Amino acid sequence: MTNTVHRRWRLEVPDPQEEALCAWLDARGSSAFYREADPPRACYAYFPPDQMLPDPAGLAGFPGVRLLEAEAFADEDWLAKSREGFGAFEVGRRFHVRPLWDATPGPADRLDLVVNPGLAFGTGGHETTRLCMELLEERAEAGRLQGPILDIGAGTGILSLAAFLLGARGLTAFDLDPDCGPAMDELITLNTHLLKGATPYTSFVGTLEDPRVTGPYAGLLANILLETIQDLLPRMAERAAPGGWLIASGILAERTDEALVSLATHGFKPEKVLTEGEWIAVLAVRTS
Repeated sequence: MTNTVHRRWRLEVPDPQEEALCAWLDARGSSAFYREADPPRACYAYFPPDQMLPDPAGLAGFPGVRLLEAEAFADEDWLAKSREGFGAFEVGRRFHVRPLWDATPGPADRLDLVVNPGLAFGTGGHETTRLCMELLEERAEAGRLQGPILDIGAGTGILSLAAFLLGARGLTAFDLDPDCGPAMDELITLNTHLLKGATPYTSFVGTLEDPRVTGPYAGLLANILLETIQDLLPRMAERAAPGGWLIASGILAERTDEALVSLATHGFKPEKVLTEGEWIAVLAVRTS
């Protein structure tokens, strides 16, 4: 039996370049892309057997991106290699996150979330997702995780699921990416052991202008890039109730001052900043 040969690139990718590089690779036939959860957090791009590889010279358009290794492997290695960079880990004080292929439950004192690492963003492995989950824990412990809550750019829906498990209700999650629609549905299916028949959130593929976005919302979640947050802040402010909170991330630590000024300018008073690695998450409250 002849095994089909697949190819992959191992890449060094600065966090700010990841989104643009993913789009570039996808346009050139990459079938999958992921970043390792643990240091040095290398990135991997996979290509189907019959796909012509991109010209590596094109990587020069992405500052700091380097091709570390190009390799080929046979069919029997595909599943194992696609899973190499994602194992179980803990987030904050309450959560244990594991991939769907890991059947070992987490500790009894933690909420055991099951995720499917794939193309949709939001598996808990990225610093920004973890920071948002930690802020959600703090809101819950303070008795201030009231709803309704709108999750903007929800990805897989993991933040909405986390909020629900921490006691929040009235959650709506949406994302512009069509891949996120099935991903949000799948996350609910993967976590029936925690939900016990409950539906944690309603979800749709769309934008903040969608008529299903109503409000006013007691809470907003926005784990997206700072530029997108800045574009959406006027609309977010309209949809937030007075005294409503916003947890925002996807923000590089080097741009903290810029982010805080943008939030304050649109009526969101920053109350807390958490930092992990190169990223921050901000808790802010609508003051008017």
